Amino acid sequence: MVETVDTPVAAAATNARERRRVDGVLLVDKPAGPSSNAVLGHVRRLYRAARAGHTGTLDPLASGLLPVCLGAATRYSGMLLDAPKCYVATIRFGVATTTADAEGEITAVRPVTFDEARLSAALAGAVGPQLQVPPKHSALKHAGRPHYAWVRAGIDVPRAPRAITVYALRLVEWKAPDAVVDVECSKGTYVRALAESLGDALGCGGHLAALRRTGSGGFDVKDAVTTEALESLDEAARDRLLRPASVLVSHLPRVDLDRHAARSFRNGQAVANPGAAAAPGLCAVFDGMTLIGTGEVGGGLLRPRRLTPALDDVPA
Repeated sequence: MVETVDTPVAAAATNARERRRVDGVLLVDKPAGPSSNAVLGHVRRLYRAARAGHTGTLDPLASGLLPVCLGAATRYSGMLLDAPKCYVATIRFGVATTTADAEGEITAVRPVTFDEARLSAALAGAVGPQLQVPPKHSALKHAGRPHYAWVRAGIDVPRAPRAITVYALRLVEWKAPDAVVDVECSKGTYVRALAESLGDALGCGGHLAALRRTGSGGFDVKDAVTTEALESLDEAARDRLLRPASVLVSHLPRVDLDRHAARSFRNGQAVANPGAAAAPGLCAVFDGMTLIGTGEVGGGLLRPRRLTPALDDVPA
């Protein structure tokens, strides 16, 4: 689910007269320390945005790419949730922790006796489709409560394995006991669980010492802006950093409608399949240069799935 900041409490914190309709995608280079929601709220306040959301949480320990969607872009931000992610992970072998990362308490310390060749073999063996058991300290919910809340209450609850895919694990640097690894993986992958399982496979335990997200859905952290840099800009300069909401659906086939069909589509009505360019399946629908929504082609019709809000659709 996309994390958004548009609750009554958040709305009350910003004077309604000061909020504005601002649409687009901002690539933020999140620092280690604050939560993703804290960074999201800060960006929203800087832009005076009526609505904002991010597209996949980074733990406070982690830094790197955090795409923030403003206004109309929040309608399509779910596209990035499903996109593959890229990370640079530092794994410390020989030390296991309660949370599988550096924030947890140490539970075991063992000698690290393997060499680089064995490490490389373990990395190769961890690539591919697999079932991953989420960490105990995760935000996934059981009976309506996040797993970490059950842990804090001293209750062990079941954690169902989830299907993930690790596309690549490339060793960047090995200085025992630390390995720096490039990770490419599917949505839902816990890199700290991956670090823990690699430590177990190598017989010494391990945990995630540091994590930086470098890519998500075709976006690269090299193009991101820090919150400090964002603070130094005036509003016009900040607005120029925004990418259009259409970048979130650029991977979909494009369908262009004429003005009459576009009007009907905006009103939630199915329209005739505009031709051979619209193959069956999900597509991005445009009226000229304007993204008006996503649609599903089938049975000779183009049916609306998500629509770009009208210009006057700003929360009160």
